[in-house]
Amino acid sequence: MHPAFSRLRHSSTQRDPRSAGDLCQEVPAVDAEDPNSRVMEIFSARSDMKSVAVLESGWPIGLINRDIFLSQMSKPFHRELYDKKSCIAFMDKEPLVVDADMSIEALTFRTVEVGEKALVDGFIVTREGRFAGLGSGLQLLGAVAGMQAEKNRQIMQSIEYASVIQQAMLRASRETLTARLPEAALVWEPRDVVGGDFYHFAAFPHGWFGATADCTGHGVPGAFMTLLASASLSQALEQIGPRDPAALLAAVNRNVKSLLGQVHSAAEVPQSNDGLDAAFFWFDARESQLHFAGARIALHILAPDSDQFETIAADRMGVGYVDSLADYTWQLRKIAVPNGSLLFICTDGLIDQIGGPRSISFGRRRALDLILENRTGSPAAICEKLRRALAEWQGVQARRDDLTLFCARITDQ
Repeated sequence: MHPAFSRLRHSSTQRDPRSAGDLCQEVPAVDAEDPNSRVMEIFSARSDMKSVAVLESGWPIGLINRDIFLSQMSKPFHRELYDKKSCIAFMDKEPLVVDADMSIEALTFRTVEVGEKALVDGFIVTREGRFAGLGSGLQLLGAVAGMQAEKNRQIMQSIEYASVIQQAMLRASRETLTARLPEAALVWEPRDVVGGDFYHFAAFPHGWFGATADCTGHGVPGAFMTLLASASLSQALEQIGPRDPAALLAAVNRNVKSLLGQVHSAAEVPQSNDGLDAAFFWFDARESQLHFAGARIALHILAPDSDQFETIAADRMGVGYVDSLADYTWQLRKIAVPNGSLLFICTDGLIDQIGGPRSISFGRRRALDLILENRTGSPAAICEKLRRALAEWQGVQARRDDLTLFCARITDQ
């Protein structure tokens, strides 16, 4: 369990946090005129700080993200070039700034509006406009969960509200998919109201990036993991770009392990053993080439002149788990994709579902054969047939897992 959750769970027996001020931690800050060497001193002394606030006469003007700052300063000659220069060069000029009296509910809405960076970087808390301290995204998530756990009557309300947040996180990706890939379909069905699967799609001038992922757990725990993993992916895309899915998997792996306390010495006990399986892919529209890297989720391609799928296997290494190596390098595969090809990716909510006359799993082969039979149909029609076949197969059996299906026909962009 992450320390932020532990502190909040312990304090909730006395008084649950009700405002941003209750989440505020008094931490060092830097002045706009301070050099970058001062920021380095703070990060070196405080391994718990994910961000440092930048002030001007006591008023907050920006926020410096730890990972981005250290990544930049570790480049050759950057220490020599930037150590004595003002720290504003590396700050986010539009951080989330909230008053200490803002309610947790209002703070949650503001966090959704600002986006995932508020979960990663945290937020600045002020009193009468002046800097009071920092709050973290993990603390906020823990506060929301703790508040809703006070009364059983409020549990379903909190889950439904979490669903709104989770779907808000996914909305931009779905809109991108609709605009950039009209010949594509996506099915996302949590086993419960919220779930542990997520997807991410982003358009770029010469192609598009896609990701599907299956995080540890279902329901609220799974949803928390999707927020952390999705925020880590967004940060990695900003730093690395979309063209190397293997490098993105490695970056998400490092960040998730760090956030969940799964990077430890031999004498330390891991704080959790959570992570995700994922498929990351970049389609280069100029070369009609797909760059793919998978962590236990494979990619299936059906060329227009072929009678069988080509399955691009994933690495057998998950992302973020205790047993996942912090320095693991996923294999990057580049595949030529002829115009008219079908792409198919699914999480194990499809293939592992128990059902049928012998109560066995639906299986990958059954899914691929069904797509082959309906290959001339639209991706939306194919996904609908898969959903119906799965429901019929499931019968009276309980749904085992969250479900995500992605099917797309590659056409001239």
